[in-house]
Amino acid sequence: MKLSIIATLYQSEHYIHEFIHRTTAVAVQLAKEDYEIILVNDGSLDNGLDLAIAFTEIDSHIVLIDLSRNFGHHKAMMTGLMYSKGDFVFLIDSDLEEEPEWLVGFFSKMQLQICDVVYGIQRRRKGNRFERWSGRLFYRLFNILSGFSMQEDLVTARLMSRRYVDSLILHKEREVFMAGLWHITGYVQFPFQVTKHSSSTSTYTLSRKMAHLINSVTSFSNVPLIGIFYIGALVSLISLIYIVIIVFYWSFLAKPLTGWTSLMASLWLLGGMIISFIGIIGIYISKIFSETKQRPYTIVRQVYGARDEGSTERD
Repeated sequence: MKLSIIATLYQSEHYIHEFIHRTTAVAVQLAKEDYEIILVNDGSLDNGLDLAIAFTEIDSHIVLIDLSRNFGHHKAMMTGLMYSKGDFVFLIDSDLEEEPEWLVGFFSKMQLQICDVVYGIQRRRKGNRFERWSGRLFYRLFNILSGFSMQEDLVTARLMSRRYVDSLILHKEREVFMAGLWHITGYVQFPFQVTKHSSSTSTYTLSRKMAHLINSVTSFSNVPLIGIFYIGALVSLISLIYIVIIVFYWSFLAKPLTGWTSLMASLWLLGGMIISFIGIIGIYISKIFSETKQRPYTIVRQVYGARDEGSTERD
C-alpha cells in the first residue's frame, strides 16, 4: 500500500464529514486507489463514532479503530501508527485546524529533499496572546530541561516514511510524549511552514500545560535529578562557609550572633527544598512503577472497515 492517513477522533462529529471528503480527494490525487484512512476513536462521547462507522460501510478505504475508553491524544496516535500499512504515513488532526491539502506540499518537499519526515510548523502560533505565550514557554522550558533542540510551534501534521514509522513504534514507554518521540527517533527531518486555523478554544489550560511539561521532561531527561545534586552541593558549600564565619566570630570577636531571623529563614528554605526534591524523586519513581506494570498503550474494542485477511497491528 502506498499511503496511510491517520487521524484521531474526539468530539469530532461536526468535522468528520468534511474531513473525510477532503482527505479522500487528496489521497486519490496522490495515490489513486492505493491508500487507507485510519480513524482512531479515542473514547469520544459525541456522535462521531456512529458517523465514522457509517463511512466505513460505504468506503472500503476507511478503517475505524474504536478504543475502549479515552486514553489520550498521543496514545491514540501511536495506536493508529501501529495499524498503518502504507509506504508513506500522514498523521493529522481531524478538527480541520490542520488542512488535509497540506499533504500535497509535504509530499513534494519529501521528494525534493529526499528525507524521511516532513513536519508542519506554524508561521504564527494560533490562538490568543496567552495561548501563544504559554505554548512557546512550554517548548522553551522543555528544551532547556531536556537538552533537546525541538522547534517551537509544532503541529500534529507530518508525513513519514515507512522505515521512520517502524522505528517510531519501537518505543514502548507508557508515558507517551509524541513530540519527544518524533525528535529522538532521528532520521532526516525537514520543516514545512503552515498556517493552522482556530476552529475551537484550546482545552490546554496553564495548569494542564505545566502538568504536561513535568511529565514530558521527566520522561525524556534526568536533568532535574542532576540539578538536585548540584543544588545540594551548593547548599552544603554555603553552609560550610557560614560555619567558618561563625567559628571566626566566636574565636576572634567574642561576639555571639543573634541569628534568629537567619535561622528561621534557613529552616524554611531547606525544608521547602527537601520537600520539592522528594517530590521530584517521587515523580521519577512513579514513572518506574508505571513502566514496570507494562500496561498496553490502548485497548481496542473493535475495528471497523475492510482490511486484508490476516493483517494486524504492528508489534
